[in-house]
Amino acid sequence: MTTIDLPPAAVTAASQPASAHARRVPGARRVPRWWRDASVAAFWLVLLWVTALWVAHGGVQDLGSLSGALTSVGRLTGLVSSALLLVQVFLMARIPWFEQAWGQDELARTHRLVGFTSFNLLWAHIVLITLGYAAASTLGLWGTIVDFVLNYPGMLLAVAGTVALCLVVVTSVRRARRRLRYESWHLIHLYGYLGAGLALPHQLWTGQEFLASTASTVFWWSLYAACAAAVLVFRVGVPLVRSLRSPLRVVAVHEEAPGVTSVVIGGPGVALLRPAAGQFFQWRFVDGPGWTRANPYSLSAAPDGKHLRVTAAHVGDGTRRVADLRPGTRVLVEGPYGRLHAGVRTRQKVLLMGAGIGITPIRALLEDLDQAPGDVVVVHRASTREQLVLGQELFDLASSRGARYVTVEGPRVPGRDTWLPASAAHLSDAEALAQVVPDVAERDVYLCGAPAWMAAAREAALACGVPPTHVHLERFEY
Repeated sequence: MTTIDLPPAAVTAASQPASAHARRVPGARRVPRWWRDASVAAFWLVLLWVTALWVAHGGVQDLGSLSGALTSVGRLTGLVSSALLLVQVFLMARIPWFEQAWGQDELARTHRLVGFTSFNLLWAHIVLITLGYAAASTLGLWGTIVDFVLNYPGMLLAVAGTVALCLVVVTSVRRARRRLRYESWHLIHLYGYLGAGLALPHQLWTGQEFLASTASTVFWWSLYAACAAAVLVFRVGVPLVRSLRSPLRVVAVHEEAPGVTSVVIGGPGVALLRPAAGQFFQWRFVDGPGWTRANPYSLSAAPDGKHLRVTAAHVGDGTRRVADLRPGTRVLVEGPYGRLHAGVRTRQKVLLMGAGIGITPIRALLEDLDQAPGDVVVVHRASTREQLVLGQELFDLASSRGARYVTVEGPRVPGRDTWLPASAAHLSDAEALAQVVPDVAERDVYLCGAPAWMAAAREAALACGVPPTHVHLERFEY
C-alpha cells in the first residue's frame, strides 16, 4: 500500500479561486439530537392513532366471521398503507428539520423501505377486502371485483392510482433503476404523488375509518393537507423564492485536472443560503436545453458568505456541461442538504476520508473545522497521483491548519470491495486503517466516495472501534 504524507511538489498546483482562503463564515449549526427522536415518535404516533381508529370503529369485533375478518384486516392494512404513503411524502419533501436531523442519505433509504412496505400492504388491502366482500356476496369473486370498480365511489380513480404506484415501485427495483437515466427515473417517480392523490377520493368517500367520526375525518384531511403543503412549500416554493429573490450567477470556471472542473458561484443570494462546509445543493445552470435537470454537487470550499464553489468530475451529460459554463450564467439551487458537516461532530479528533471526486466535501470540511494541531487527519484515496483531485489545496490547507494529510494510491483490489489499493491486498481493511490512523477509535469519521468504497471504509472504522453514531457519510445514489 502506498501511504505517504504528501510533499509540496508531489501534485501539480490546482487552479484556486480567490475565495478558497478568504474569510470563513461561522461553522455549521449544531443539529439537536432530539429532532431525530421527535420525528421517530411522530411516525409511531401516526401509526398508533391509525390502529386506534380501526379498533374504535369495530375492527376487533368484526374478526368473528370469515368475511368480517378478511374485510377488517383489509381495512387495517389499507389504513397503515395510506399512512405510510403519506410518511413517504414527508420523508422526501425536504422539510428542513427532517433533513437536518437525518440527512438525505438516511431519508432516501428510509423512504425506500417505507415505500416497499406501503406497497405490499396496499396489495394486501386490495386482496383481503375483495375476498372479504366476495365471501359475503352472491356475486362471486369476479362479480365482486366488477362491482367494486364500477359502482363504488372513487374506485376507478383508485385503480388508476394503484397503476401509477405500481409503475413507481417497479422502476424503483435496483435492477430496473440501473437501466434508466436519472432524469427518466425521477420523472416516473413523480407519479407517486399522482397515485396518492388519486387514492384520496376513494378513501374519503367509502373508507369506514375516514367517515366514522369527526376525529377520523379531521385527522386524515389534516394529514393529506400537511403532506401537500410540505411538498408545495419546501420542494417548490422555497427554492423558487430563493432563486428569484436573490439571483446567483457563475463567477468563474476552472479546470482542476483532465475531466474535473470547478465552478465558482456568486451573487446576493449566497449569504441568504447559509450553507455549511460539506453540504450539497441541487444545481441547475441555465445555459441552454436541458437546464431543468438538477445535479447534486457538494461544496468544495468552505463558504465565505460571498462565493460558493463546487468541483465536478465529468461522468455524465450533466457534469460534462459544467466545463462549458460561462461567467454570468444564471444558477438555480435547492438546498443546502446533507449532514456531512461540522454540526454533527461529536469528538474533537476527526478523520476525513475521501476517494475520487468524493474528496470535494472533505476539502471543504478541512478548511472549516475548528481544530488544534493533530486533531484532523485527511486520507485521500486515488488510483494514481495524477488523480488526486485538489491535492495541492489539501496539502496547503493541512499545512496551515496543523492537520495530517495522507494519500493512499494504487489500482483497486480485483474482486474485493475494499477501500484499499491492490498493493495492500494482504491487509484487512481494519488492519490498514489502524496502521494509517492508530487512534481512529477516538475520532469522528467523515466519508465520501463511491458507495462500495464508503461501505468498506465504514466497516473498517466500525471494526476499529468507532461507534456507528460517530461515522458520517452521504450517498448520492438514486
